[in-house]
Amino acid sequence: MDFRFKVNDWVVYTREKHSLSPGPRAKNISPSTHGEMYSYEVDKYWVVSQVHQDSLILETRTGKQHRVAMNDRRLRHPSWWERLFYADRFPRRASAPGRAMANRTA
Repeated sequence: MDFRFKVNDWVVYTREKHSLSPGPRAKNISPSTHGEMYSYEVDKYWVVSQVHQDSLILETRTGKQHRVAMNDRRLRHPSWWERLFYADRFPRRASAPGRAMANRTA
């Protein structure tokens, strides 16, 4: 399978989290030994903003950036149904600079 990524590609990154109460998107939920905390995974829907030799810079909807190794097993392309049903979870792609100025003057 070809895992090449390009700028503006949508990606899904599975992130491990820990908290007292997992959210509705949590999966693979497991309690700690005494049951007060949970560890779980959440899929994050990000966009590639930069491609380097061995890593990617991924951008969130809020503009935060994360550096991720290109061969990280938690990183993948979205499936066709994720692209269809979860399109609103991915950050908006940057529009052309001329287009943004045209919208401001209109």
